[in-house]
Amino acid sequence: MKALAIFWVMVFAVAAAGQERFVRPVDEASQDASFLAFRTKLIAAAERKDARYIYSIIDRDIQISFGLDNGAAAFKKYWKPESRDSKFWDEFLRVIRNGGAFTGEGRNKRASFAAPYTYTNWGSGIDDIEFSAIFGNNVNLREAGSKDAKVLGQLSYNVVKVDWNRSVRTKPGDEESEVEWFYVETMGGQKGFVYKDYVRGPLDYRAGFEKKRGVWKMTFFVAGD
Repeated sequence: MKALAIFWVMVFAVAAAGQERFVRPVDEASQDASFLAFRTKLIAAAERKDARYIYSIIDRDIQISFGLDNGAAAFKKYWKPESRDSKFWDEFLRVIRNGGAFTGEGRNKRASFAAPYTYTNWGSGIDDIEFSAIFGNNVNLREAGSKDAKVLGQLSYNVVKVDWNRSVRTKPGDEESEVEWFYVETMGGQKGFVYKDYVRGPLDYRAGFEKKRGVWKMTFFVAGD
């Protein structure tokens, strides 16, 4: 009987270890009409690459880094949004289009909002450095780092661990170059390559907004910790 009990404990332990975890989209913006209207205008401005509008909603003390220069002038110097080729536009749209949640407390519950959902709704007990999440629904998991590679299956919002050594970079052998294909493993043991646009961690770029004197302002746009 004792041996049988140990056997079932091991079976359940293996099953638990192989259980998938997910970070599914959440969007609380509609809970506050003023923020929803603000965000709608902000997305439209970002889509047309309207630097003037972006400057108008930036808080003068906006945080853009940890320990380095911050503030509106630093934002302008670093991101250069006047350039239509600025990397800000793609980074920001991926943040602002993907949900989020109100982060205030008590009576000021809806006075602040953060995005995207992978930042605000990261699962409890999941390490925010070691793990990332599939950033999309029915994302192809491929046998190799190529759009022509065999599709092994599809993932939707799965928590994954990235193997940086097996991931494919734009410049093979150059550790400083951008990753183009991430080699990932889900908590349930599925392994393969996923295109860069569909893997996101909670510490990737995120934005925060606060309602100050009745006006919504962006108070941070930052990555890392």
